[in-house]
Amino acid sequence: MQTLRKILPKYTIVLGIVFVITFIYLVTRGNTVFVETFSVKKKGLVQAVYATGYVDADGMADLRSEISGTVGFIGAHEGEWIEKGRRILVFDERRLQLAVEEAKAAYAEQRSETDDLRVKQTRNRNLLKEGAISRQELDDAEKKYIQAKELLQQRELQLKSRQDDLKKLVVSAPISGVLTLQEAKAGDYIVSNTLVARVIDTTSYIINVEVDELDVPRLKTGQSATVALDALPEKRFSARVSRVVPQTDRVTKTSKVYLELDESVEGIQVGMTATANIIYDMREGALLVPKSSVFEELRQKYVWKIVKRHLEKQKIITGAADINYVEILGGLDEGDSVVLKPEERFKEGMEAIVAEGAAD
Repeated sequence: MQTLRKILPKYTIVLGIVFVITFIYLVTRGNTVFVETFSVKKKGLVQAVYATGYVDADGMADLRSEISGTVGFIGAHEGEWIEKGRRILVFDERRLQLAVEEAKAAYAEQRSETDDLRVKQTRNRNLLKEGAISRQELDDAEKKYIQAKELLQQRELQLKSRQDDLKKLVVSAPISGVLTLQEAKAGDYIVSNTLVARVIDTTSYIINVEVDELDVPRLKTGQSATVALDALPEKRFSARVSRVVPQTDRVTKTSKVYLELDESVEGIQVGMTATANIIYDMREGALLVPKSSVFEELRQKYVWKIVKRHLEKQKIITGAADINYVEILGGLDEGDSVVLKPEERFKEGMEAIVAEGAAD
């Protein structure tokens, strides 16, 4: 009896090990599988186009120098709100002022000479009537007068050109907004056509996204969109399609689409990375299953349906889809239970043990 008591614990341990091994075999290699399930249900199906882009602004002006010269005055700095017409910088170029004065003097001199010739022409016509001068002398005088008028026009154009150059000494804001770029300092020598400043109207922010050419036909102005910004990852912002640019880039195969935010966003800045889901269709009461439940064989779609705790391979007909769900047009009814993540080892008739925390 004492010997039996010593032997029994050893047999108990052995039997326990055999049981565990048998259970593992049945679950992993046998006819029983653990699965997560989803109960087929009717929900609203939202179809959207996903696009990436950045924050842009309709009111934005890049200012370039129209002349080469030395900066003498800075009238605004980066980050300042400036009104339309405010001077941002002024070139210190006395040669342009001198050129204007010289052009004024040349114009005045030529005008005086032209006026004198006009008076002489009138007098010569009277003298010709009296026989005091010849026709040739009158013709010569009129020729001089015509030449003087032409030269006067040239002097006038030169003066206007010099005055226009003088205006180019000042770089002013063409719109009201925030000065987001100021590339010049007093004393800097700036070459003509250099970008010196940028003004952005912060009330005109828009979202500029690139949409794949295959999705462009689904979009039109007025459609709703949800926008996410990398800089504000916890928030989502509502927007609407304001413009669809009718041109596809030959390299990227995308078209530009502009989204107008429904309300102002604090902290937003031009250049911030943005993503958007543009809604182009909504279906209420669609019968849905997760995309992960569906698998394909020989160009036919299936799900693993749970029937009386066993797997049943169910052929289905699918319709529209969104990011997570696909619409079921045939093969399933509301309330049916399907496996969330099918596996290649699944076979018809396998016993299905539903794991705790199965998805709904």
